[in-house]
Amino acid sequence: MASRKRGMRRGLTAYGDEEFSLFLRKAFIKAMGYSDDALERPVVGITNTYSGFNACHRTVPELIEAVKRGVMLAGGLPVEFPTITLHESFAHPTSMYLRNLMAIDTEEMIRAQPLDAVVLIGGCDKTVPALLMGAASANLPAIALVTGPMLTGDHHGERLGACTDCRRFWARYRAGEIGAGEINAVNAKLAPSAGTCMVMGTASTMALCTEALGMMLPGGACIPAVMSERMRHAEASGARAVALAKERLTPDKIMTPDAFENALRVLLAAGGSTNAIVHLAAMAGRLGIAIDLDRFDRMGRETPVLADLKPTGQHYMEDLEKAGGLVTILRELKPLLKLKALTVTGKTLGENIAAAPPGWKQDVVQPFRKPIFKEGGIAVLRGNLAPGGAIIKQSAMDPRLARHEGRAVVFESLEDLAGRIDDPGLDVHAGDILVLKGAGPKGAPGMPEAGYIPIPRKLARTGVKDMVRISDARMSGTAYGAIVLHVTPESAIGGPLALVNNGDRIRLDVPARRLELLVPGTELEARRRRWKKPRPRKEDARGYRKLFLESVTQADRGCDFEFLAGEATIRIPR
Repeated sequence: MASRKRGMRRGLTAYGDEEFSLFLRKAFIKAMGYSDDALERPVVGITNTYSGFNACHRTVPELIEAVKRGVMLAGGLPVEFPTITLHESFAHPTSMYLRNLMAIDTEEMIRAQPLDAVVLIGGCDKTVPALLMGAASANLPAIALVTGPMLTGDHHGERLGACTDCRRFWARYRAGEIGAGEINAVNAKLAPSAGTCMVMGTASTMALCTEALGMMLPGGACIPAVMSERMRHAEASGARAVALAKERLTPDKIMTPDAFENALRVLLAAGGSTNAIVHLAAMAGRLGIAIDLDRFDRMGRETPVLADLKPTGQHYMEDLEKAGGLVTILRELKPLLKLKALTVTGKTLGENIAAAPPGWKQDVVQPFRKPIFKEGGIAVLRGNLAPGGAIIKQSAMDPRLARHEGRAVVFESLEDLAGRIDDPGLDVHAGDILVLKGAGPKGAPGMPEAGYIPIPRKLARTGVKDMVRISDARMSGTAYGAIVLHVTPESAIGGPLALVNNGDRIRLDVPARRLELLVPGTELEARRRRWKKPRPRKEDARGYRKLFLESVTQADRGCDFEFLAGEATIRIPR
């Protein structure tokens, strides 16, 4: 049970004398210039995830100031503290590898410091789930605040945005359609402001899911990073954090099975990132809630894609904000939502929707009966190649490949892929299926966004735009294509993916939700007897790498550490 002690009296350092511990704490905190009056107020912590390597978080310092203003206006004492920060493009081997470390950091700093509530400031991909994972485990009153999406850029009169357009132009460059001069010009226009990717990538998806989950104030998911409204939202979040402390409204009362079902609905209707299913599984797992992939897939059969945003559609996050934000999607989904789920406002999701301004004519969110895509954006696949499941973003692929059988062209590792994918002598044809092994949670390690296997250069130059690609990796939410991801169990632990050979026939059937390796069972069993576990790398034997490899779970359980997840007592969707 959470301590009833408040403010500076919470979590006193163990000196064996509580009064002396408080005396000493106050003596040192007064060196920061605080008065006794300030130190008697509720203490609201603010995570500082700023980094010179993280452009998504460039505005964090000004957000902190706005949060502080809100906290003080509500009678609290704001205190910022640093946590790890992650940016997808600057974390080796991948930010996913470090997500759990950030979650541990967040949890332990919340526990260690005398906080009555905490404002969690995140943005880039893995930071939001890491913060919420840590907050769920610490179970102190918490409220999430995202940095917000970038504005779009412009190239020769065409709107550009990171990072769907990054991939689109890079594919054109690989195919020889544009030269070095133009690709360099595009490079300078793709990220024109601070903020997260402005398409429906992982950052945007997690922002929407967090608001739907009830851990963010209404309207906060879509406000562009550089807009003044983002600052006002931060101020309101700070003020609400003080109220959360007084009400003792903790994450376990908000992040309930019903709330996660609402987040999953929004993931499907937004055409959101495939990464989100891994993150939501990890977040739910901290609270003893297991996401059932088969039930999630059934949910997808009745939840169409409504948001016309890249990479599924054509618009950007600033357009969704102008269309009214998440509530515009929620109104269309109302019959499918758990409207009684509690949120950080202290009110239910249904009450928040009812209190929102009325909608207006717009073309970003389509009516439920006239969707962008008739089913949810993500489909779950099963079969002898993925007995634990695999996923595909069916709303962002060439529909002609939804049912496809082809010959496997196998890459044994990331290094093998890099070394051979553009080899002119590579034996590959447009109807083949590219297979990548060794890119899962343990294999890479860290499950990098390598699932977006590039089209071999010699095929790209003939006009090939999409191929079926299969791996135990992830891919960016900004990516598109007939790409099967999160194949479970992964190849590094002997999953069936490890047994695929060049020339094997594979059948993908998205409508039937099947992924089959067309090799006789006797042959697969013989291959399994011959299979050898990958040799350990020198760096696997120490530090965080050792902890990660010994503890990380598979994708279907969120790639969290086994010892951090709660005992699963509830399965959702129900």
